[in-house]
Amino acid sequence: MASLSNSVKLKYIKLGYQYLVNHILTVFLIPILMGFLIKILSLGPDQIYEIGSALHFDLLQFLGFSLMIIFFATVYFMSKPRSVYLVDYACFKPPASYRVPHATLVEHLRLSNKDNPEIVEFQRRIIQRSGLGDETCLAPANLYIPPTPSLEASRAEAELILFSVIDDLLKKTGTKTKDIDILIVNCSIVSPTPSLSAMVINKYKLRSNIKSFNLSGMGCSASLISIDLARELLQVHPNSCAIVVSTEITTPNYYSGNERSMVLTNCLFRMGGAAILLSNKKADRSRSKYQLLHLVRTHKGADDKAYRCIHEQEDTQGIQGVSLSKDLMLIAGEALKSNITTIGPLVLPASEQLLFLFTLIGQKILKLKWKPYIPDFKQAFEHFCIHAGGRGVIDELQKKLQLSDKDVEASRMTLHRFGNTSSSSIWYEMNYIESKGRMKKGDRIWQIAFGSGFKCNSAVWKCNRTITTPTDGPWLDCIDRYPVSISQVLDL
Repeated sequence: MASLSNSVKLKYIKLGYQYLVNHILTVFLIPILMGFLIKILSLGPDQIYEIGSALHFDLLQFLGFSLMIIFFATVYFMSKPRSVYLVDYACFKPPASYRVPHATLVEHLRLSNKDNPEIVEFQRRIIQRSGLGDETCLAPANLYIPPTPSLEASRAEAELILFSVIDDLLKKTGTKTKDIDILIVNCSIVSPTPSLSAMVINKYKLRSNIKSFNLSGMGCSASLISIDLARELLQVHPNSCAIVVSTEITTPNYYSGNERSMVLTNCLFRMGGAAILLSNKKADRSRSKYQLLHLVRTHKGADDKAYRCIHEQEDTQGIQGVSLSKDLMLIAGEALKSNITTIGPLVLPASEQLLFLFTLIGQKILKLKWKPYIPDFKQAFEHFCIHAGGRGVIDELQKKLQLSDKDVEASRMTLHRFGNTSSSSIWYEMNYIESKGRMKKGDRIWQIAFGSGFKCNSAVWKCNRTITTPTDGPWLDCIDRYPVSISQVLDL
């Protein structure tokens, strides 16, 4: 009981400290203003007249001061970055016929690797602990025994995903193709000629002067890189709309070799994609869902281990695949730490920044053996969208950021229902929060994504209006079943 009482006291002490520091100006200014007002009210009419007579204003000085204020105000508003609004977005829901239950996937692996039961058993154990459910989907080429990846099959998968999400987005927003000024498509592994962005332009007969970009090889954090590129373009092109399409084509991702570090992609990656409509038009502010507040990118590519921790290569038998290093989680932690150092001062309240500063001074200057202070990011954000890269990624970030199970629910459930959909996973997570009816006006959302190179990118959005429960989207037919309890080890 004593420990519980102390815990409750500490909780209220911390709440009092946070309120005092975060509202310090209000706390000090109100008594001063009240005292000033009481003093004025206590003066008589003659005293007030004498004070007014003592204040002499020179007309030229007054005009000069006014012009100076107008000049600086004009410079401020002209140099202020244009607001970027997220009007709406759409996520791809694969056909039910592409579903790969665990038992089916393991059986496929057994039949495709009859000569190497050890590598099948290794993949079976990974699948048991992956956190994926039985409704995740793979492209048709990967459902054959053995899989039959080809360029034509990759194009077919790309067309299915890209055209589906763009159709949904245009329908939801009422946007006409002639109104699209900027197009950005990101996909890491598949980069054909003509590009995927050219494929979209051809399909929708977009304008000849559209500014189009095709990003490849950027990994699972590519969607936020695309958002950042769109943001920069929208700063220099007024009254414009940008569509960002994020996907990963799974057709060529199947690895048929025997290297353990390269078979993880078979167990984790699944079909998925998202299309996002961004705008800097003032007219779109009222109908947009979110406003982009901050976007911070961290790149650890200068370090050799970080650069090679996710690496596309050929094994000793010449079979191509993507290798995941055993140091991946350690490198991701370092990248996250660097990213937090940059984004923390932008979003954390003064109370958390002061505690972090005091701890840093104690450790570095006073040489005290204090534990590093982990800021309470729940003071800055109401929702967290952590890239659903795998159970280990989500668990590690939950631990490092000291988040609750509720905070990472969207990430865990997205991994369970859709698997690792690469760069688009953060949009499935945001849609999960909306589908649960939890997104309220003024809420702040932190999207965190990791990618090869090695990169950690994060974006901060503010909800412009309370989001009504969607009547469409990838979660429509299953949201009532979630959240589900996910076993540590599945029985296969």
